[in-house]
Amino acid sequence: MMIPNKKFLRWITIVLLISLIALFSWYFTRPQPVPVDVATIEIGDVEATVVNTRAGTVKSCQRSNLAPASGGQIAKIWIKEGDRVQKGQTLLELWNEDLRAQRELAQRQLLTAQERRRETCILAENARREAIRTQQLVEKGFVSSQRADDANANARSRHASCDAAITDIQRAEAQVRVAQAGLDRTIIVAPFSGVVAHISGELGEFTTPSPPGIPTPPTIDLIDDACLYVTAPMDEVDAPKIKVGQNARITLDAMPDRIFPGKIRRIAPYVTEIEKQARTVDIEVDFSTIPADALLVGYSADVEVILERKENVLRIPTQAVRQNKMVWMVDDKNRLSEQSIETGLSNWSFTEIRTGLGKSDRVLISFDQDILKPGTVVQPKAN
Repeated sequence: MMIPNKKFLRWITIVLLISLIALFSWYFTRPQPVPVDVATIEIGDVEATVVNTRAGTVKSCQRSNLAPASGGQIAKIWIKEGDRVQKGQTLLELWNEDLRAQRELAQRQLLTAQERRRETCILAENARREAIRTQQLVEKGFVSSQRADDANANARSRHASCDAAITDIQRAEAQVRVAQAGLDRTIIVAPFSGVVAHISGELGEFTTPSPPGIPTPPTIDLIDDACLYVTAPMDEVDAPKIKVGQNARITLDAMPDRIFPGKIRRIAPYVTEIEKQARTVDIEVDFSTIPADALLVGYSADVEVILERKENVLRIPTQAVRQNKMVWMVDDKNRLSEQSIETGLSNWSFTEIRTGLGKSDRVLISFDQDILKPGTVVQPKAN
């Protein structure tokens, strides 16, 4: 048996060592698959939507800053901030004892006029009947015609006194209304049901009527929180697409996890121009149902108007679409390839796929790495 010489064995050993070193070097320096986020093409609904350019605001259908029509000292405040009041309820009164006395005097004068009318009209009716009886006696020759003329004159006089008494009643009623109007100017009454948001006056303080053209500072801020809507500015470019009656979704910064359905009720007929800001058109959106939990007037809100909706179409996450409507497609071996697609409806979440991809195809939704190129091996992250 031939025994290899030591020199040959040495070379074999060297070659094996070099091969092992090369293998380990390749293994530890080989390119690692790039971890990426991958989405699978699926069937679903896609909407075309537009959103407001700046934050909108929750507003009340009715909100009034109430103040007395006349000046004076605050004598009574019947409510406190946060109270819920009914339409017609008295909220605040100024000192008005003098006006109450004038109203009482006018009411008593009215009662006196009514009693006087009753008296004079009874006498007038009696005088009319007496004139009729006298005329009958004249016809029978029992009394002179002069007596009949006197009776007729007295009846007409009494009737005129009755008419005058009726006029006195009308004058007295007008005086009562004048006195009541003066009294009403010192009282604030709720024009609608709602909640008292703010009271600026205190007992004993004076309110002073403002000069003409300058509004009186409000004393009570009343809000009808049973009817709420959102007003939001939309970009002028999107305004022609928006129509009254379109559905919308409302989100509130105070409740970020909730979405409230709504409907467009009004579109402003003009463009708002604010310096250093985009020109916008204000829209108003009604809540489809007022949430059971309290919504506060003044909440900031965002509105997403649904322009069009398609159901059961192929869709892709919008963030997966690159410029020129290209996507990174991931094959069965996790290698990348570029794919051109034709899109349809789109919003911030999903885009409709018309051609270029099929159901269950996988696409990249994170492609900010500079090393990505066709053929790159990727490692989809676990969802």
